[in-house]
Amino acid sequence: MTLSPCPCGSSLPLADCCGRYHAGALPESAEALMRSRYSAYVLGLIDYLVATTLPAQQAALEREAMAAWSAHSRWLGLTVEEHRPLGGTPERAQVTFTARWLDTAGEQAHRERSDFVRVDGRWYFVDPTVTLKAGRNDPCPCGSGQKFKKCCHNTLLTNR
Repeated sequence: MTLSPCPCGSSLPLADCCGRYHAGALPESAEALMRSRYSAYVLGLIDYLVATTLPAQQAALEREAMAAWSAHSRWLGLTVEEHRPLGGTPERAQVTFTARWLDTAGEQAHRERSDFVRVDGRWYFVDPTVTLKAGRNDPCPCGSGQKFKKCCHNTLLTNR
């Protein structure tokens, strides 16, 4: 029996790497979550991509577009350039990466510095394409229970 390599490029078998997160284990870092999200695009796991996005943004995600991009691309690889823990309460981190794929327009590459937030022990991706509607004194959309201005205001608004 041949074990499939993980699409994230870790050199581990899928089952020992991102596959365990897809099966329900919680990623221990923002980088592990980001790698598992790349693998989910490769494998067409749209429900996982939605579930690992900040809950306040999930309803606004374009599931059909995500599924189409996943299915109509040949995924060529992922390079993680930096994982930068930012600390704070809730805990935040940024991951800079380049994802490569092939589609009808040819070979593509996308470089991004993504924001992540950890709430109640779970890391979430903060989608830069989904606008968060919160006033400075509103509860933070990350679910921390703090006011937006004391929590994610700077992280969620200044890195767009």
